[in-house]
Amino acid sequence: MAKTERFDLVIVGAGPGGYVAAVRAAQLGLKVACIEKEKRLGGVCLNVGCIPSKALLDSSEYYHLAKEHFAGHGIQTGKVKLDLPSMMARKDKVVEDLTANVRKLLEGNKVEIFHGTAQLMEPHRVSVAAGKKDSRDIEADAVLLATGSKPVSVPGLDFDGERIIDSSDALALGEVPKHLGVVGGGYIGLELGSVWLRLGAKVTVIEMLPKIASLLDGQVARRLDNLLRRQGMEIRTQTKVSEARVSGKTVEVTLATGDKTESVSYDRLLVAVGRRPLTEGLGLEALGVDVDPKTGCIRVDDAYQTSVPGIYAIGDLIDGPMLAHKASAEGIAAVEKLAGRHGEVNYDTIPSIVYTWPEVASVGLTEEQVKERDIPYCTGSYPFSGTGRARCMGETDGFVKLVVHSETDQILGAHIIGPRASDMIAECVLAMEFGASSEDIARTVHGHPTFSEALMEAAMGARECSIYAS
Repeated sequence: MAKTERFDLVIVGAGPGGYVAAVRAAQLGLKVACIEKEKRLGGVCLNVGCIPSKALLDSSEYYHLAKEHFAGHGIQTGKVKLDLPSMMARKDKVVEDLTANVRKLLEGNKVEIFHGTAQLMEPHRVSVAAGKKDSRDIEADAVLLATGSKPVSVPGLDFDGERIIDSSDALALGEVPKHLGVVGGGYIGLELGSVWLRLGAKVTVIEMLPKIASLLDGQVARRLDNLLRRQGMEIRTQTKVSEARVSGKTVEVTLATGDKTESVSYDRLLVAVGRRPLTEGLGLEALGVDVDPKTGCIRVDDAYQTSVPGIYAIGDLIDGPMLAHKASAEGIAAVEKLAGRHGEVNYDTIPSIVYTWPEVASVGLTEEQVKERDIPYCTGSYPFSGTGRARCMGETDGFVKLVVHSETDQILGAHIIGPRASDMIAECVLAMEFGASSEDIARTVHGHPTFSEALMEAAMGARECSIYAS
């Protein structure tokens, strides 16, 4: 007989959406349980996504700097050698430490943790199976689904974990591939391609669209393409993989570009064409939870409640960009509304970041989107080559670009490609949250010498065609 326990809120999934929601709910006085099917908490982000990928991006960047740039700073190192096992061990230690911290955070807030596979039996009852014979029922006033997403598979490119791999596999390779093929020129493909390119692999990115990172501002995407090619990455746009076959230790791939086809051999083929909501086994269909058949996303209302009262969903399970910080913000907003408070996510000011080098960060509308909406606008841009700090660091590639309303001077979008872009974008996000104008940033004193001075200069440039031009 299954043991039944009662909670105010049960959260399914302990990733950045689930564990953040659990902590906030506990802070608001709710009795909370969190169910996680994996042994370690933190979800895809901490275990096989955001965190390990950034750890390898940083390590590979240090290796690249030591090999290619230290001499220019007057640092003689001799022959630089790669110790891949040590690099992977460091990555694993970073993951281990952060996931342990999540457990401490939940336990410190008296959130009860259940390890096992969750299935919704009724709107207010969840079954947790930790094995064939070990299961228990949990009852709750509300159930919040935060199970995240999984890599999209492509017909004919089935993952085998060895030669045709997904993003998780690409974070744990035991050797540097001689030639890595990357299907998909989005953020994940470009980041993981950058890791192995720096470590010595030949990398070819295969993108079916006319440009890589298609969601970026066009000017920024073109510059990123140019810089990655300069680093040695081969980028093939408007190209499709029509066939792939594993043969021994290689993957034989047929590429189609227009009417032309050719065969290419890769050591590994990374398929990174996107992610899809992870909803299998939850029992959504039996309960009548409304799911978009095309995207697999769960439909929710403004309070993140699904079509079944008492069941809520956030993060990668619902519409919108699949970003860890979006999931966290939605988790907080959802439980605040559950607790009778005001909770809100401003979807117009969610930043997105590509952790290549140079980094790319953006928030708000691109210039193309502003044109499509027929909004009167101005742009202001400034190259990092004009800033003292970038010159000192030897990182002068890239620029800051602001898109502002030409009649109100309100900032509509900010796009940065260059060093420290991931940190600089926070000022832009805050400015847009407060409805700031380009004048506000232009008149704000920025420290010297800093990379952020480029943002101030871009704001000054934007004012030249706005209502302040005279």
